[in-house]
Amino acid sequence: MKQGKRKGSKRIKKEDMLASVVEFFNQDRKRAFNYKQVAHGVGATTTPQKQMVFQLLEGMAEQNFLIEVSPGKYKANSRGTEVIGRFERRVNGKNHVITDDDESIFIAERNAMHAMDGDRVRVLVYAKRRGHDAEGEVVEIVEKTPQIFVGTLEVQKHFAFLLTDNKVLANDIFIPKTALKGGKTGDKAVVRITEWPDRARNPYGEVVDILGPAGENNTEIHAILAEFGLPYRYPEAVEKAANKIPDAITDEEIAAREDFRQVTTFTIDPKDAKDFDDALSIRRLSNGNWEVGVHIADVSYYVKPGSIIDKEAESRGTSVYLVDRVVPMLPERLCNEICSLRPDEDKLTFSCIFELNGNAEVQKSHIARTVIRSNRRFAYEEAQEVIETGEGDYKEEILALNDLAQKLRKRRFDNGSINFDRHEVKFDIDESGKPIGVYFKVSKEANKLIEEFMLLANRTVAEFIGKPKDGKKPKAFVYRVHDLPDPDKMASFAAFITRFGYKIKTEGSKADLSKGINSLLANVQGKPEENLVETIAIRAMAKAVYTTVNIGHYGLSFDYYTHFTSPIRRYPDLMVHRLLERYMAGGRSVNVQSLEDECKHASDMEQLAANAERASIKYKQVEFMGERLGEEYDGVISGITEWGLYVEINENKCEGLVPIRDLEDDYYEFDEKNYCLMGRRKHRIYRLGDPIRIKVARANLERKQLDFALVE
Repeated sequence: MKQGKRKGSKRIKKEDMLASVVEFFNQDRKRAFNYKQVAHGVGATTTPQKQMVFQLLEGMAEQNFLIEVSPGKYKANSRGTEVIGRFERRVNGKNHVITDDDESIFIAERNAMHAMDGDRVRVLVYAKRRGHDAEGEVVEIVEKTPQIFVGTLEVQKHFAFLLTDNKVLANDIFIPKTALKGGKTGDKAVVRITEWPDRARNPYGEVVDILGPAGENNTEIHAILAEFGLPYRYPEAVEKAANKIPDAITDEEIAAREDFRQVTTFTIDPKDAKDFDDALSIRRLSNGNWEVGVHIADVSYYVKPGSIIDKEAESRGTSVYLVDRVVPMLPERLCNEICSLRPDEDKLTFSCIFELNGNAEVQKSHIARTVIRSNRRFAYEEAQEVIETGEGDYKEEILALNDLAQKLRKRRFDNGSINFDRHEVKFDIDESGKPIGVYFKVSKEANKLIEEFMLLANRTVAEFIGKPKDGKKPKAFVYRVHDLPDPDKMASFAAFITRFGYKIKTEGSKADLSKGINSLLANVQGKPEENLVETIAIRAMAKAVYTTVNIGHYGLSFDYYTHFTSPIRRYPDLMVHRLLERYMAGGRSVNVQSLEDECKHASDMEQLAANAERASIKYKQVEFMGERLGEEYDGVISGITEWGLYVEINENKCEGLVPIRDLEDDYYEFDEKNYCLMGRRKHRIYRLGDPIRIKVARANLERKQLDFALVE
């Protein structure tokens, strides 16, 4: 009886033993071992366990995971392949290398050679076990990425540490006293990693810049920019170059352009905008049709390729719109003064001129360099009031434009354009940058009026180059493309929305898919799940990018689309202006590969700017909710991960985390496929989209983290 019990206690599952044997060989891949050595190494002591090890070794040799180097002696099959890829460091230690073919290889920390996020590395891929992820070890760091981290300094007598804000690095950074640049405990600093010695637990670094005391608004906003590698101040030399640009326009330049200064022209922008990229002109023609001019600031006239201003703009790629400020792509003298289409000033523009009939059908159009003089600057709210009341400045023109825009819009949706009309969260902010209220930015007719004419101009420019009239091959150009949604993501989206009682087609023609998405978006309007369904729908979509390879724009349902209308704040639009000028003058096609590289950089910078914008909103949300600790709110589960539930508050759209460790009534497991957490014992399920009541538990500004607790 006793003996049976002892054996039972030693019984080990075959898969557990297999995992131990794999681990044993992975720790020393160069030596060969016989089964006794392996059994000893994995702690197999009983006869049945040793027999199991013996059988496993034979099976693993058959599967090519091991090589039998001589009878009964085995070593790891390191004749795996070597690949090169980009290292992705994860704070939970689950590091990966993404190969150039987009394969993901797991790298344990002990096999990482201290590679850092973004480094290009050479990896030895271990022989793969059936049903397991690929695993490997870094054998060489081919190209190091400069490692810049932002965090808070902790200064001791002879050295200091940077406690990083970013979750990518699990270790603090050690900083010698000589590399502190005068930083004090509690300062936010930007630190560059200089080395990570083999035996050291922490990387070594030096302070690049002190941003100021942690917790101050300016410091924290600069820290967000620095964290994403975005510039937080404008180089003096570039400002100086911009200040030398004359703002007077010569008579020769005006004579060389189409003159629209006598045509009614105005701008419609957000009330706090200073950089007016676009203006609309409108006049009735003798045949009863309308002539509408979409006039875009002619930045390319002032910013020459390869100049110091151009290089800075290209590297930035875009203006960054944070919660409380704009970090401009161009120096202020250009973006807010010389190029901005301010009222009662002559301005140089690049324009699309349309002749439209009463049904808003384009009868003819042409593209030209022009000169304009805006008659008035409208804020969206002012133009909206004219549309709603039919009274006010330039009412005939605004009402005519609105009528045309509504017809363009209807036709666009009839043709399969998707109607994402998200509520953007905005903060009312006082002079010190403190959020004092939340409101939602709603897109009304005045916004949509501008949107429709910008879409029309962008599409017209793309067709002009992409569909040459003479039947010749189109020249290299910058397109804004948007791919079809990923079928798998669409299928899981369709499954997700069934719990709210909605259905959607996931197969069929482009137009069928779009119609299905549009009717779903119309049905969720005003419902509690509206924001969530829209968010998940957007996640199922591909991202729009810049490229020379035109595959069309799925979301807009356009075969040709580009960005032409915002050269003050987006570099691709400036590229488009230059290409247009070159090709209209009969110039040869530019080199496709170098244009594609520029497109890729612009897409990357756009993504970074969006991430920084989200981080700045998150920061203000944490600051806003930090004043409301203990208060209760109704919300909806907006995200589910292995570490907890994300909940979005209904009334202000602030999002926080209910950590899984705080769900104390059961042991919860994450079911990735079904977007839910399930309790092991009581089988309680928390699903994406479930309504839930929470109270605000913790607000950590440093880490931009908001924690909620469930209210039962």
